[in-house]
Amino acid sequence: MACLLVGAPLRAAPSPAALEAALNDPGPTSLAAVFEPGPGFALTELEARRAALRERFPDLRWQVASGTPLNDGRPTLEITVRGSRQEGPTRYRMVANELVALQSRGDRFNGQDVIRESSLVRSGSKDLAVTLLVPDAVLTGQRYDLDVVVDEPLDGAVLAGAVAAVTPRQLAQSAMPELQLEALGGGGIFKTVQAPSDPGSQTWAVLLVHPDGIVTATKRVRVVADKAALAP
Repeated sequence: MACLLVGAPLRAAPSPAALEAALNDPGPTSLAAVFEPGPGFALTELEARRAALRERFPDLRWQVASGTPLNDGRPTLEITVRGSRQEGPTRYRMVANELVALQSRGDRFNGQDVIRESSLVRSGSKDLAVTLLVPDAVLTGQRYDLDVVVDEPLDGAVLAGAVAAVTPRQLAQSAMPELQLEALGGGGIFKTVQAPSDPGSQTWAVLLVHPDGIVTATKRVRVVADKAALAP
């Protein structure tokens, strides 16, 4: 998963290039150059999550670019993570995307607000085209659709899949929940779920097995109490 990131207004905060360089530097102190502990933000957890991701995908590379400011004026960063690993004859390819508003004190970040986050891991000789139709944000208690669609016709292929919520502990360890596969009658997974009654977030894990390969996906959904916060 990408999920690595990230008051006071930004003041001489690290540039996107400096953050990208720190994330890509495997040194044990590289993140401390651009991050420091803050309210609700633990640098040790960030370092542990990066280490867990690198263990799964040794060639991980981060790309960081400036994003569109939020409605309240806070700047954002678009973060893309790519990596791969080889298991026997099978190669797995991962891409994750995250939009975050980072908080800083002086020249280091000390907090984060994740606006949007998702990841896809694929195997097989080609990238199976799938679309995650999951909202970025929902209201507390709202029922919403969680759909993962295979974009190309199945042409008689058998499709199996599963979906499950990811626990906070699994998120911290960049781990996936245990998923029980079931045969799928349509071209993907189509599920209706309910948001919790308190603001926060939900993260979902999806597994699709197709003759052309395996796809695992994660999607974070913000849970807000105010309609104005649906599009920050």
